[in-house]
Amino acid sequence: MARYGQAFRDRAVARLLPPESAQAVEVAQQIGVTVETLERWRAEALGAGKKSGGWTAVARFEAVLATAGMSEEQRNTWCREKGVFPSELGQWRQTATQALAGPAEVRATPQQTSQDRRRIRELERDLRRKEKALAETAALLVLSKKVEAIYRGGADE
Repeated sequence: MARYGQAFRDRAVARLLPPESAQAVEVAQQIGVTVETLERWRAEALGAGKKSGGWTAVARFEAVLATAGMSEEQRNTWCREKGVFPSELGQWRQTATQALAGPAEVRATPQQTSQDRRRIRELERDLRRKEKALAETAALLVLSKKVEAIYRGGADE
């Protein structure tokens, strides 16, 4: 009985899963493994949640583009052929739309930028003032301890 490494199994299973979705018979003939073994590997991979060999971000985006102009019936047929749920395709479409719409909405207006700069200057000025006050307080504390130590030392003599 031949033993195959995990990397070999993963590559074989990846060919069976979307987006390639090759037939198990073809893959079995090409790599020299029985169809039953391939089916078992696929079942193990899907059971363990190892569907990562399928849809990359680019493949998902291309799927959204490919199905954009299709009717609902054509889209459902395409989904069945590729092994994708229509709800997944809708989620991919929504994710792509959000990713494309995000930067324009995040960009600040010039007025907001100037307000932010003004606020930053105010906060930095306040921080410098508080740091100076803290340093002064620390110096006074040190001096008061020295004075106390001097007078206490003089009382002992």
